[in-house]
Amino acid sequence: MKYETVIGLEIHAELCTETKIFCGCTTAFGGDENTHCCPICLGLPGVLPVLNGKVVEYAVKAGISTNCSIAEFSKLDRKNYFYPDLPKAYQVSQYDLPICSRGYIEIDTQDGPKKIGITRIHIEEDAGKLLHDTDDGSTLIDYNRCGVPLIEIVSEPDMRSAEEARAYAEKIKSILEYIGVSDCKMQEGSLRFDVNLSVRPAGTTTLGTRTEMKNLNSFKALVNAIENEKARQIELIESGGEVVQETRKWDDIRGINTSLRSKEEAHDYRYFPEPDLVPVVLERDYVEGLKSELPELPYVKLERYIREYGLPEYDAGVITASLPMALFFEECAGIYSGEPKTVSNWVMGELLRILNEKGMEPAQIPFPAKHLAALLELVDKGTISGSAAKKVFTEMFETGEEPEVLVKSLGLLQINDENELKAVIQAILYANPQSVEDYKAGKEKALGFLVGQTMKETRGKANPQVVNKLLKELLGK
Repeated sequence: MKYETVIGLEIHAELCTETKIFCGCTTAFGGDENTHCCPICLGLPGVLPVLNGKVVEYAVKAGISTNCSIAEFSKLDRKNYFYPDLPKAYQVSQYDLPICSRGYIEIDTQDGPKKIGITRIHIEEDAGKLLHDTDDGSTLIDYNRCGVPLIEIVSEPDMRSAEEARAYAEKIKSILEYIGVSDCKMQEGSLRFDVNLSVRPAGTTTLGTRTEMKNLNSFKALVNAIENEKARQIELIESGGEVVQETRKWDDIRGINTSLRSKEEAHDYRYFPEPDLVPVVLERDYVEGLKSELPELPYVKLERYIREYGLPEYDAGVITASLPMALFFEECAGIYSGEPKTVSNWVMGELLRILNEKGMEPAQIPFPAKHLAALLELVDKGTISGSAAKKVFTEMFETGEEPEVLVKSLGLLQINDENELKAVIQAILYANPQSVEDYKAGKEKALGFLVGQTMKETRGKANPQVVNKLLKELLGK
């Protein structure tokens, strides 16, 4: 039997406010354990929270950018559950009246564009972090993260594969980066994914029993978790078992999918309105004002790159998927005197290759865009060859040094002097009479061999165009 996978995502994004959602504690990542907290974010008796206005602003901007309806009236609620990383024994979130709802984004699939619905975007506070000691089995708690503001973006169950889920998650990340509401640093937990997944016989419409996998913090883990859980559910069904609604944990390092607890429903959390916080009431002028402040969004920038820079749609899509990458490309293309497609080729080739090898994000590129522009100018002027430029680029990534300095220190200056090269080529022709005869007999491969010998003799420093020109001239005589 063939099965269809039904997937919905809950994306938690930490907002890049300077202070927490209900107090003045810093949201800075790191710091000694339990030093970024106060009586309010620790939930001590008698404290009074005050909602951070920036949290509302950022949530509304996220909603506008994902085609959501923005509520004129919304409220905050208490979501009650007992867990060590939640000192108040409840989380301030939103339940029945979220700030944003009924949105969508479009993703590209093999079958063309597909619309993924967004059920809601609501604001809430983050919990603390449990630190497990594998040596003695003890668990410690760091409350620094308590009260860091989040938005939770809840999708409709519209995705049917791990590839679609990844495309959706990447699109959401890109939008949040562009509008500046979250830094989306997954390595720091700023962006996390929860996957709701079920399978059903292909062609049917009744939803199967779903499971939830929580706190996936990379696109690789997202894809691996979906593929593993899909296979687990299908195997369970075909062996006569029954899928149980539960929360599961995916360990991407060990490739292990384990059960955590039975899945809670809304009534298990005993939601009720937060009595210490007033409702959020938004004027239309306020929402329209925020809409006018939004920067160029990824799909708009993509269309502009095709139109202004003449890039293929694929190139433009890859580059604009990440705001830091797009800004790097634009700055470099603005400085470089050559074609923007040349910059695109280097960004999508050498730059992405090294970033992927090192597991780095575009925001971590260790040199400015002007360095790449300068490197490309050196190639265009014939100062260095294309292969030498790749060596310089790799070294530039390691040191951050200017390309002109690296070219000299690595001894990669290209030989363009015709008299110098002519002497080398004449010696090679005398040493390879058979190749000379082969070329005169019409065997073009012989020319390639002689070019290779010249490049070998000059340790790759000879200008290939000049070598080809001189060889043809001398062989013609």
